[in-house]
Amino acid sequence: MWRSLWRSIDRFSLQHFKYVINELRGIRVVDKHNRELVVDLLQSIVEIVTYGNRQDPLIFECFMEYQVMAEFVRVLKISKNSRIEAPLLQYLSIMIQNMDSEHAMYYCLSNDYINSIIGHQYKFDGGDLAPYYISFLRAVSSKINRDTLCLLVKVHGDVVLSFPLYSEALKFAQHGEKMIQTAVRALTLNIYNVSDDMVFQFVSSPPASKYFSDLVHSIKEQCVRLDGLVLTTEDANQRRKILLLETDKIADDLYYLKDILSVGETCLNEVVTQNLLNILVFPILLPLLQFQQNDGSNISPTTSLYIISLLLQVVGGKDIINCVAEIILYPYMENLRDAGGGRVEKFLLNHLNSEGKLCSGTESDSNLLSKHMSSNGHSVNCSTDDNVCPERGGILALILSENHMLFLASLFLLLTLSESKDIDYLLASMLGVTAMQHGMDHDISTSQAVDGSILAKFMPQILNALLKGLASQLPIAAVVQWHMGWLLQKLLVLQGKMLDDYNLLTFNTSYQQSYEHFQKELDGCWFDYILDTLRTEWTNCRTALEKPSTSKDPFFLLEFAVCSPITEGSASSSYLSWQKMVDVVKVFILHLQLMAFITNGEFLESPLLAPLSSPVDSGKPNTSDLLSVSFGSEISLGSSIPCRIAFSNAGIRDIYLLPAARGVSGKLLLAEKHPFRSQRGVVFAIAPLAGLNPKIDADHPTWLHLRIREFDPRIPNASKANGNKSKTSNHTSDGRWTLGFSSIEACEAARVAILEEINKQRSSVRSALAPLLEHSDEGASKADDL
Repeated sequence: MWRSLWRSIDRFSLQHFKYVINELRGIRVVDKHNRELVVDLLQSIVEIVTYGNRQDPLIFECFMEYQVMAEFVRVLKISKNSRIEAPLLQYLSIMIQNMDSEHAMYYCLSNDYINSIIGHQYKFDGGDLAPYYISFLRAVSSKINRDTLCLLVKVHGDVVLSFPLYSEALKFAQHGEKMIQTAVRALTLNIYNVSDDMVFQFVSSPPASKYFSDLVHSIKEQCVRLDGLVLTTEDANQRRKILLLETDKIADDLYYLKDILSVGETCLNEVVTQNLLNILVFPILLPLLQFQQNDGSNISPTTSLYIISLLLQVVGGKDIINCVAEIILYPYMENLRDAGGGRVEKFLLNHLNSEGKLCSGTESDSNLLSKHMSSNGHSVNCSTDDNVCPERGGILALILSENHMLFLASLFLLLTLSESKDIDYLLASMLGVTAMQHGMDHDISTSQAVDGSILAKFMPQILNALLKGLASQLPIAAVVQWHMGWLLQKLLVLQGKMLDDYNLLTFNTSYQQSYEHFQKELDGCWFDYILDTLRTEWTNCRTALEKPSTSKDPFFLLEFAVCSPITEGSASSSYLSWQKMVDVVKVFILHLQLMAFITNGEFLESPLLAPLSSPVDSGKPNTSDLLSVSFGSEISLGSSIPCRIAFSNAGIRDIYLLPAARGVSGKLLLAEKHPFRSQRGVVFAIAPLAGLNPKIDADHPTWLHLRIREFDPRIPNASKANGNKSKTSNHTSDGRWTLGFSSIEACEAARVAILEEINKQRSSVRSALAPLLEHSDEGASKADDL
C-alpha cells in the first residue's frame, strides 16, 4: 500500500530532465556552500543528454529549447572561488564525446557557446584544472568538420581574425605534463586535417605561425642537452639510459612534425620546412661542413650527424632530403646546379638574409650564395680527373676522418640520403651509391653518373677505413663492430664489387684476430655457454646485417661515445668475463658472416655445429643423474673425494667433493654424509665446473682454492653457489671456496680430478664447434685465393 505512494523517479525521463534544468536555473551564485549541489545537477544533465542522444530525441529538443549550453556558460560566470570549472569542463567533455548526431553537435557549437567557455578567464594556478581544460578542447576538436569549423572562428571577408580553440590550446604547447602536450598536438592535427583554406592561412601566418618556430627551437634546445650528455664522462650504462630517453623525446617531436607535413597542405608544409631548415638544419650543417664560421655555440660533429640522420629518417620529404643533399654536395655540384638543381638556394638565401649574413646587390642569388659559402669555409679541390684530393673540406673532411665516430656517422648519413626514394636523381648520381640505378631510370649514361660521384671516387679509402676499424688493435666494443660490418656489407652490395687485394688482406687480418680471441674464450671461464651464445647471437647478427638503412636506428651513432669494450685486464669478475665472452662471440660471428658474404655473396643461414646426441661423460656411474641433482638431493658417495670445509658460523665440517661432466654440462657437488646411510650423501652446495680454476695454496699445500661463478646469465641476480637469490647486483664479486684435505697428495688428486672433468666438458664444446671452425678455415683460404 505504502509503496504505491512512493513511486520511484525515472531519472532519465523528460519530466525529470526539465526538473533538473529548472533547479540549475534557480542557482544565482555558485560558492563553496552549494558547489556539490551544482556538480550533481551538471552530472545529471550530462547523463540524461547522453542517454537521450541515443534513446529519446525529445530530450535533446528540450536541451535546445531550454538553452542548456547557455546555462553552462552562466554557471561559469557566477562561480565565486567554488572551483566548479574542473567538473563542469569534465562533464562537457563527456557530453561532446558521446554526441553522434551532426545536428546536436552543430547546435552545441553555434551561438558562440563553446567560444565563451573556451575564452573564460580560468585560473590555472598549478591545480588540476589544466588537464580538464585541454581535454575539453580536444573533445571539441575531435567533432569539428568543414561545416562546423566556421562556427568557432571569427572572420572578416576571407581572413580568419581569431580562432580561440586553436590559440588557447597553443598556450599549453610547452606544458610540463606530457599528457597535456600530447592532447594539444592531437587537437592541432584534428584542426589541420579539416583542411580549411582560411584556417591554413591563419595557422601559417604570424602570430599563430610562431607555434612552429617555437616547436623547432624546443627541438634545438633538446639537441643541445643531448650533446651535453654525449660529451659527459659519467657511468656508461646510466648515460646510455638517459641518452635513450632524450633521443626518444626528440624523435617524438619529429614524428609530430611529420604528421603535420603528411596533411599535405602547401602553406603549412612551407612554414614547417622553412623553420626546420632555418633553426635546425642550416645552423647544424653549415658549421659542420665548414661553410660557416663556428661561433663556439655549435653542437659537436657526432651529435650533429645523428640529428640530421634522424631528421631524414623520421621527417624526410623531398624538400628536406634534397636540401640536405645539396648542402653536403654544394662544392661539387656546379654543373648540376646549372642543369636545373639548386632547390636549396631559396631556403638557404632566406636563412642567411634573416641572419643578416648576406648582403644583396646586383649579383644573382647563386653568385651571392657561392661567394658566401667559399668565403666562410675551406675550399674543396676535388677534380674527378685526379686520383687524390689536395684539400679536403666539407663532407670529405668527415668521411675521410681518422676519427671512427665521425667517419661512421658521416658515412651513415650519406647512405641514408642515397637510399631515400625522395632524392633527386642528379644528387643521387653525385653521391655515387645509386648512380647506376638512377642513370638507367633517367637516361643518363653510367659513365656520366659515376664521373661525378663522391663515394665511388673514394670507395677504396672508405672500405679500407672500415676494415682498419675492424682490424684495429685498439679495443672496440662488439656493438660498434657490428655497425662497422653493417656499413661494410652495405657498401659492397651497393658498389657491386668485392674487396681488392689490399683490403682483402686487411679483412683477413681482422678475421684472424677474431678467430684467435674466440679460441682464447674456449679456455676461459664461460666456455660452457659459448654454444648457446653462438646460436642466439647468430640470428641477431644476421638480422642486424640485413637491416635496411631506412629502418636502422641512428642511435648507434651515439653508442660509440658510451660503449666501452671489456678488455683482458678489466674482466676480473665472472660477470665481466661473461660480457667479454659474449662480445668475442659476437665479433667472431660477424667475421664469419662477412667472410661468407665476401666469398659467396650471401650470409650463412645457421652455424655449422656438430650434434650433441652422444656426449662423452666422465665414466662415473649415473653421471647424468648427478647433473640433474638439486640442493638436498641424495647421491652415492662411491667415487667422491673426502675433504673438509670451514664455515664462519658452523665451524669445520667433513664433506665429500664430486666433480661430474657429461657433454657440455658439468657440476661440482659438495655433499655431507647421510646420517643413516653410510654410502650416501646429501648435496648442500653446487657450482658450475667451468670457471672453478682450482689452485693449491702456496703456504698450505693441503688447501685447494676454487673460484665460483656467482653470476648466472639465465637467472639475473641469482647465485648458483649457495642456491639462494642474491640481493647484490650482477657486478658482485665471485664466490670463493677453500677445501682442506688430509694430505698434499689428496689435495693434488682432487685438483687433477676437477681439471679432468673440466677438460672433458671443454672437449665436448670443441667437438661441437669443429665443423664451424673447419668451415671458417676453408673460407679464409678461399678468400686468400680471390
